[in-house]
Amino acid sequence: MKNPILFLLGLLFSQALLAQTAPPADLVSIKQNLNKAQVLGSVLYVAAHPDDENTRLLAYLANEEHYRTGYLALTRGDGGQNLIGTEQGELLGLIRTQELLAARRVDGAEQFFTRANDFGFSKGPDETLKIWDREKILSDVVWVIRRFRPDVIICRFPTTGEGGHGHHTASAILAQEAFTAAADPKRFPEQLKYVQVWQAKRLLWNTFNFGGANTTAPNQFKIDVGVYNPLLGKGYGEIAAESRSNHKTQGFGSAAQRGRSFEYFKTILGDAPKNSLMDGVNTTWERVNGGAAIQEGLAAIKKGFDDEHPEKSVAALVEVLKKVEKIDDPYWRGQKTKGLKE
Repeated sequence: MKNPILFLLGLLFSQALLAQTAPPADLVSIKQNLNKAQVLGSVLYVAAHPDDENTRLLAYLANEEHYRTGYLALTRGDGGQNLIGTEQGELLGLIRTQELLAARRVDGAEQFFTRANDFGFSKGPDETLKIWDREKILSDVVWVIRRFRPDVIICRFPTTGEGGHGHHTASAILAQEAFTAAADPKRFPEQLKYVQVWQAKRLLWNTFNFGGANTTAPNQFKIDVGVYNPLLGKGYGEIAAESRSNHKTQGFGSAAQRGRSFEYFKTILGDAPKNSLMDGVNTTWERVNGGAAIQEGLAAIKKGFDDEHPEKSVAALVEVLKKVEKIDDPYWRGQKTKGLKE
């Protein structure tokens, strides 16, 4: 090799060019994005730590129902265990943050945090909320709700202590307070320079049966999240296992499962659902002014989509995009414009 420095520079330059070249979109992603483009609904799941989230439910909501789905972890897991290294405290929090982001890339949900510090095990919510600074963390939860604008908010834990850990109970208390505070212009008014108040339709508790505590009941609303998605070629139990297995520091790998699997919900605030989590919420394009024409356009594109020549749909998608860019709802205009451009 005549000049190793020039060779190295050339290699770095070629890698930089490759990094700027987006990989070709696959048909599954295109079809999933078309499905998602037709749905205007959002769900926010709230808990305390990385690994508290219900990955099967998140995967189902994001990929089967095509809702915009998010997980709000109040902490980054700084006080947890580390089974793969010696990092503790803030360094562990960095690792667990990346584990959460990796999990979301698998199950299709989005990830959010607050400033709450995971200081280790807490015996009760009073201690937790004092150390966290209740109002500060409540403002963070309200901020996420006002920005994300969930139609439905779901808690992993109850306010009554069955979750055991004080952080768990505190997460439910703050979610319940934020459900009301996010809609009140007198609460955290400084945020209203950037966001609007928001009232979710309902707050649910995703009841559970683990750790010796069965909080489910036959009279609770339930949905089967164990269905198989033929487009993805997987069931949501399989996707959930891949997602949850990213929590390596906690040793939370899990086996893939197929078959029926029910999730149960207890209504905490708002109207109780009867047929769907989104009862009473219009999740079609008729939700916004001028949305009917967009809905028709997307339906026609989906019906006439050619697997062997997906490029034939580009012109129609561009026309739909122009309509979306003109709607007067800034939230859905931003969300759906971004989705269509992907």
